[in-house]
Amino acid sequence: MSKRKSSNSGMYVCFQVTGEVGIIESISLKNFMCHSLLGPFKFGPNVNFVVGNNGSGKSAVLTALIVALGGKANTTNRGSSLKVFVKEGESSADVSITLRNRGHDAYKPEVFGQSINIDLRISSEGTRTYKLKSKTGHLVSSKKEELISILDHFNIQVDNPVSILTQEMSKHFLHSKKEGDKYKFFMKATQLDQMKEDYSYIMKTKSMTQNTVEKHRETLQELKRKYQEKEERYKNLASLDEMQHKLDELKNQMAWALVRNHRQHNMISDCMGKVQEANRIFRQLQDQLEGVTDRMQQLQPQCAELKSRVQARNRDLKAAEVHNHIKEKRSISLVVPKCWVSLNLKCTTKMSLFLILISSIDRSHFAYLVILLFSSFCSREKQDLQRAMESKRRNLAAMENSRNDQLCRFGEHMPPLLRAIDEADRRGQFKKKPVGPLGFCIRLRDPELGLAVECCLKSLMLAFCCDNHADERELQRIMSRYFQQGRRPQIIVSRFTNTVYDVRSRAVYHPEYPTVLQSLDIENPVVANCLIDMRGIETILLIKNAKDARRAMQSVNRPRNCMEAFTREGDQVYYNRYYSSEQDRVRYLSKDIEEEIRFENIKSIFEMGFISVHDSHIKKINVLVDFCVSLCLCVQEEELQELCSRINVCREEFEAARDKVLTHKKEYEEADQLCRQQREAFNSIAEEAEPIKLARSELHKKHYEENRKAHVDMIETLKTNLNVKDQELQASIAKASEICPERLDVRRTAKSLDSEISRLRHKINTQQDQHGHRDIIVRQYHEAKENFSNIARQVKGLEAFIRQLTDIMNTRHNVYTKMRMYLSVRCKYYFNLMLSQRGYIGKMTFDHKNDTLSISVLPGEGGKANLSDMRSLSGGERSFSTVCFVLSLWGIAEGPFCALDEFDVYMDMVNRRISMDMMLKIAASQRYRQFIFLTPQSMSSLPVNSLIRILRLKDPDRSQSALPFVTMALIQSYDKL
Repeated sequence: MSKRKSSNSGMYVCFQVTGEVGIIESISLKNFMCHSLLGPFKFGPNVNFVVGNNGSGKSAVLTALIVALGGKANTTNRGSSLKVFVKEGESSADVSITLRNRGHDAYKPEVFGQSINIDLRISSEGTRTYKLKSKTGHLVSSKKEELISILDHFNIQVDNPVSILTQEMSKHFLHSKKEGDKYKFFMKATQLDQMKEDYSYIMKTKSMTQNTVEKHRETLQELKRKYQEKEERYKNLASLDEMQHKLDELKNQMAWALVRNHRQHNMISDCMGKVQEANRIFRQLQDQLEGVTDRMQQLQPQCAELKSRVQARNRDLKAAEVHNHIKEKRSISLVVPKCWVSLNLKCTTKMSLFLILISSIDRSHFAYLVILLFSSFCSREKQDLQRAMESKRRNLAAMENSRNDQLCRFGEHMPPLLRAIDEADRRGQFKKKPVGPLGFCIRLRDPELGLAVECCLKSLMLAFCCDNHADERELQRIMSRYFQQGRRPQIIVSRFTNTVYDVRSRAVYHPEYPTVLQSLDIENPVVANCLIDMRGIETILLIKNAKDARRAMQSVNRPRNCMEAFTREGDQVYYNRYYSSEQDRVRYLSKDIEEEIRFENIKSIFEMGFISVHDSHIKKINVLVDFCVSLCLCVQEEELQELCSRINVCREEFEAARDKVLTHKKEYEEADQLCRQQREAFNSIAEEAEPIKLARSELHKKHYEENRKAHVDMIETLKTNLNVKDQELQASIAKASEICPERLDVRRTAKSLDSEISRLRHKINTQQDQHGHRDIIVRQYHEAKENFSNIARQVKGLEAFIRQLTDIMNTRHNVYTKMRMYLSVRCKYYFNLMLSQRGYIGKMTFDHKNDTLSISVLPGEGGKANLSDMRSLSGGERSFSTVCFVLSLWGIAEGPFCALDEFDVYMDMVNRRISMDMMLKIAASQRYRQFIFLTPQSMSSLPVNSLIRILRLKDPDRSQSALPFVTMALIQSYDKL
């Protein structure tokens, strides 16, 4: 992954991203295996070769790496216990490793800093202790759990043979003749075996859970039976509580029943006294009534005479009202309806005619407006065509001028603008003369790609480039004399340089299709650099055929670094999008000026024809509008005059009808006046009868006053008796409240309540003798209910968990199968790709059903050899094939570093060189990963490279306690990468 970075001089440099987390910066060993002291070894971020003869400590470094990162002793194949790694005669062995911890994915950077130091001490008893320190040496933790968290965060897989491949692991898996061992190696390298083991463990757990659920179901039935027994006893206890509650209620009712008896006795006495008093009052009132009746008989003749006079007046009034009403109704019902019906009929008829005429006028007016609108549209379209025609004439004139001056293609203002720029430069107004227009500074190598290049660069064809902002402001001032504010060419400010940017690392390289940069001849480096910065022309392909462009850009393996492409027609193609070009002709880069002029002349002829057609249409429309207006106005004015005359006639008829209505209204007012006179006579008679009504009311008032006085006396007597009885009642209520504070409305007698109380007491005693103590029954019931509910809830939860687990495991198994197939296909692809570097042909056959992996290799040329098993190959060929297999696994595995022990054993010089080149190319393509290769070879033939570091170990000196080492950093670039 490369990026551009601007320096002070305006040049661009490239830098590569290396690994930031998880790679090994250094390792040192003390009293480990047979070595007193090894290291510290400083590893590079990409490729590291640990070179030395047998016994120099190469394998010890790899073994220490495994053990220090938490690996088991048997993983190293050097022993079954950690104590074998302690040098004989020493009490402990120490290993120290430094891991890089930088960037956004760093592990607790605020605690550890930019590196993590892992110190391991192994005692002679086989125990190990860790110390995890920060970059400054501060102790952070001594727990292995913290180390596991670090390894998980960095994705370091110590037990993965692809991450760390020892000689013994290589012999066991890679050089094994069993196809099952190779399959196990593939599964372990891709961590599919861990997924498979997790799946098996979960399925085993699921089976155990199902057995637990079955046991709980059996227990649940027994608990349910016990719960039902306890529930039955509890319900019986509830009936006993009900009987006790009912007994208490009966006792309360008994207390208030005695109060009720006392009140009823008092009420009987009160009622008898009230009856006697009422008889006495009745006799008194009867005597008074007889006196009043005599006086009424005396006034009866006068009252009858007044009633007859009132009735006579009422009859006269009603007769007059009825006569007037009938007369009014008849006159109105005969005259008014006829007038209104006639008038409404005429008005309705005239209104219909008027509406029809108005509708006709509206339709004609609408048609007139439509014709006017269409005429206006044609006029505007004619004006647009005339403006376009004028623009075409200017373009044609510019093209004709461009026969002698190519700048005229870029607009009529471009030649005088450039002359003004030259004049300003001569006067010293620019620090550096601006460059432009950019389209004038480039030349096509293939004329067919002119439209594609113009569609790609768009407005940059007219753009200018300035070295600084002062020059840009001066150029803006000059442009303002020739261009409007919104139509000025673009000005790009960028430091001028004399060399073109080095874009090899980020440019597109395709064997068939050129980039925009490759298709142009650009003499001025400023123009080339400007187009690279502003448009990235080194990353845009030019593909003539649209079908080829879609196939190249919209496939999975699209060209590296390619962002977009353009076709010969100017269409723009992205990874998942395609945009058609609106431009159909080359404007600036065309070499055939005469053809462009002929094309513009033909277009002008056609547009003149369109203008003539629009003129004829507009003339016809104007004639039609004038005719419609004159015809419609003439006819509709006559109809409107006739309608107005009819409306005047109807208005006169309406005035006559209104006069008749006023006449009838006057007659109605005269009848109403007569009615009011009759009503006044009736009121005078009512006034004469009023004194008689008052006298009668006085008699009634005196009668009721006497009754009231008698009742008041009787009430006082009753109050006195009530106080006495109330005292007796309160005493009874106090006794009842002691038994039952709440007052009850009792309907039963005290005798019936007493008999039922005795019966309930006997029944309660019998029930208590049969079922036992109440508290014990309640406690046993609640315990049984809680046990049953808990087990039922557990069974339900486990069943839901099993169902959910089944769905999850089915999904996970499908994902596991797809992932296994995907990794197998990728491994095959990388394996064949690696073999092809040597001219070999290989085949990998995965049998996931039987857990086997067979590898066949054809080492010969053409048909001179047959595809055969790896066992029939020579030692060098088999080692080369094995390296190809390991490299293919590198392509699909993940991890911050890979370590390989004596990869080139049994290889000849040719296979060793090819294998080395392959590994270096892979390392160069994976700068984010660290590679450690252990080999007894000298590696003197390696090219010099800043990314390669060689740790050369000298042969061990038996008289020394520490082994020296040499670190050689190679600085220059490796051209083959």
